Amino acid sequence: MKFWFVAGSQHLYGADVLETVAKRAAEIAESLSEATPFKIIYKAVVKTPDEISKLAKDANYDDGCAGLIVWCHTFSPSKMWINGLSVLQKPYLHLHTQYNRSIPMNDIDMDFMNLNQAAHGDREHGFIGARLRLTRKIVAGYWEDAVVREKISSWQRSAVGFMTSKNLKVIRFGDNMRQVAVTEGDKVEAQIKLGWQVNTLGVGDLVQEMNGVCDDEIAELVREYKEKYTFATDDTEAVKYQARAELAMQKILEREGAEAFTNTFEDLHGMKQLPGLASQRLMERGYGYGGEGDWKVSALTHIVKAMTAGMNTGTSFMEDYTYDLEEGLTLGAHMLEVCPTIAADKPRIEVHALGIGGKEPPARLVFEGKVGKAIVASLVDLGGRMRLIVQDVECFKPIHEMPKLPVARVMWKPMPDLLTSAHCWILAGGAHHTVLSYDATAEMLEDWANMVDIEFVHINASTIAEQLKKDLFLSDLAWRLKV
Repeated sequence: MKFWFVAGSQHLYGADVLETVAKRAAEIAESLSEATPFKIIYKAVVKTPDEISKLAKDANYDDGCAGLIVWCHTFSPSKMWINGLSVLQKPYLHLHTQYNRSIPMNDIDMDFMNLNQAAHGDREHGFIGARLRLTRKIVAGYWEDAVVREKISSWQRSAVGFMTSKNLKVIRFGDNMRQVAVTEGDKVEAQIKLGWQVNTLGVGDLVQEMNGVCDDEIAELVREYKEKYTFATDDTEAVKYQARAELAMQKILEREGAEAFTNTFEDLHGMKQLPGLASQRLMERGYGYGGEGDWKVSALTHIVKAMTAGMNTGTSFMEDYTYDLEEGLTLGAHMLEVCPTIAADKPRIEVHALGIGGKEPPARLVFEGKVGKAIVASLVDLGGRMRLIVQDVECFKPIHEMPKLPVARVMWKPMPDLLTSAHCWILAGGAHHTVLSYDATAEMLEDWANMVDIEFVHINASTIAEQLKKDLFLSDLAWRLKV
């Protein structure tokens, strides 16, 4: 993915000024590109309505362009931008900066003033963005400052999430867990709004694919397991079955061009085990996953993994499982499917009875999660619109050993505290299924939510339940008017 850097100007200033603007824009683009996770290329100094419209159309149809970064070095009359910005379908960042950090007090003259007009050129550009009600990110500050580069980097990741979302395919192996509300949702609206293509394959299709996996493939994958994880089981047949399931699911996902999937313990006809280790392994490779048929959290898991590629601290499907009310902590886990990218130490392969579902004991990776600041995120369908709820958390090493708990787990302190956070989460309608990420930030997900035009709620250290209740009420009114 690449980002286009564009400078706005006009022919009024003459060829010499425009040449200087182009050189400086190229310099800034190159400097930012070296300091951000995705390449930024200088594209053009645009000076006319036709140039701007062509640029927007070119960006729309270039699959490698993930967004535009626009800066007005000089004054760029914003009526010129109306047609182009009206058709732009890519993420858009308005960089409010200037080439010089300070005013050259002893040398400033009218030539300097005519050339360096970002202070009012960007305000003119900002007006048309507000007038058109554009979704945009505004970053203000000197282009060499770390905070500016960090904000651009974060926005780039959000834009990659936007591009990922618009092309995402999700495969549901079977249906949802019966009678569960929050895992349901409007798949047609999700495709219209978010771009997700969510479709179902029968469990029989997966079983047929599994039957076609050869023993040599399984043996090779089990050898990989032994190199990468600690074997803490003698039940090699259970492990081999998970390898068979992993290989079959990956073949289907690759064939369908899908990057996220779901399953449920209630829909396993013809299978011996719920895919535990298999699902964990696929998540480790970047696939999204959702338990109990939860396709929304599956898609979001993959999107967050795509956003945070290269950061390497970890992102996983997660579930709030139980509380320590005395210590004010949440234990996050799931029956089996927690991604090993968040493991603090080398995961162990273990085999234990599941306790529900009526199938054979499945193999799974068992580990404790990393220590550090993180977020948990939930995407819910409120009927007519979607809401993304993000909560800041701090993950801790569990305060006691849990030798009888045979699942991967993470313990965290939710912000601002356990009871307030739980109150606010329930007020907002947050699901029990979430995405836990040590790499993504609330700002990153808020920018993504703005790009895809959905509601965003942030529960953090300063959140007060009564104020959130009022905010949700006003937000509900605004979104009802909007949709």
